[in-house]
Amino acid sequence: MDFRQVIETVGQLVDFAGVAVMVIGAVVSLPLAIRGHQPRQLPQGAEKLSFYRSYRQLLGRSILLGLELLVAADIIRTVAVTPTFTSVGVLAIIVLIRTFLSFSLELEITGRWPWQKEASPVRSGATAPEG
Repeated sequence: MDFRQVIETVGQLVDFAGVAVMVIGAVVSLPLAIRGHQPRQLPQGAEKLSFYRSYRQLLGRSILLGLELLVAADIIRTVAVTPTFTSVGVLAIIVLIRTFLSFSLELEITGRWPWQKEASPVRSGATAPEG
């Protein structure tokens, strides 16, 4: 087995892992949502998530992880096996599309863009600095 075959096999395994994460995540998310799974860090005073929102968040997280693995597999295969301008261009388009999907899913799951900081809880009795 030469280097190219090893890298292609590794890429296929990471592809498989990405798809498996999404499928297993979809299956595991359903019973968790039925049991009323809630995020650990709900904002103070926020009401509990409905079944639909809970399932959607759990499913979104597994899709995000699966997309990351699929991007990694594409990078492994493209850069290590066939680094031509055409293959790198196709990789760039695939990564852009998947990045857009990841950002959209992150916005749906958390309600903020990935680069936005999490809102810090307001302490009781604390006043905002003037200025």
